[in-house]
Amino acid sequence: MTIPFPEIDPVAIAIGPLEIRWYALAYLAGFLIGWKYCLYLAGLDKEIKPFKTDIDDFLPWAILGVIAGGRLGYVLFYQLEFYLQQPWEIPMIWHGGMAFHGGLLGVAIALFLFSRYQNVPLMRLADILACAVPIGLFFGRVANFINCELVGRVAQVPWAVEFPCAGDLPRHPSQLYQAGLEGLALLVILAFLAHRNSIRNKPGVLAGAFLVFYGVFRFIVEFFREPDLQIGLIAEFYTMGQLLCVPMMLCGLGIIYWYGLRRAQAA
Repeated sequence: MTIPFPEIDPVAIAIGPLEIRWYALAYLAGFLIGWKYCLYLAGLDKEIKPFKTDIDDFLPWAILGVIAGGRLGYVLFYQLEFYLQQPWEIPMIWHGGMAFHGGLLGVAIALFLFSRYQNVPLMRLADILACAVPIGLFFGRVANFINCELVGRVAQVPWAVEFPCAGDLPRHPSQLYQAGLEGLALLVILAFLAHRNSIRNKPGVLAGAFLVFYGVFRFIVEFFREPDLQIGLIAEFYTMGQLLCVPMMLCGLGIIYWYGLRRAQAA
């Protein structure tokens, strides 16, 4: 049995004279709940930076990094030719088009600059932030599902969904797969690791674990997600998202080795 797509406006909801965008709600929920979670994690080691005040100070840096990096990443990785022809469209983020890998790079730059400017340990702050990122990913993927975008490939599974934006054929609800793996599952894994003193006291290991697990989950789900129309499959098998996950996973493994195993052996 195919599940019909819910009868709702896939872009926004209207409340009186106001129009509320699903993406705006997802970003708002992700930042607010993620910020609160970061404050909680910072409180686990009250005598060590980053303190809760550092988390408060970093929030606007994180927002700027996510939005600017996510948009530029989408432009460079997915639609470069289009935006070279119409560069005035680049700042129009309300037209859609954000890339997670670009947002990750934007936040990484923000982390580096903030840690230097505020004299905050870079990898400790990165660990705390990495544990909270799955919260935003969960809400973002749910918004993708509601917006009827980033749909899955054609499928015959009982839970397949007919998306009105993608014809009459039933498809994998790949956005919900991503919400479950990149969001909920990754949140639980990192929370478990963060509450082990032996791991939390090795700054960088949690950030590395995030990069590895996210890369693995995203690589798997891409097999169920429709490739980007403007790119298609690369080498007739891989998607752009999968290729971008490879250096991400390698970087994560390198961070775990350098900050976890290597430093433990040196000690």
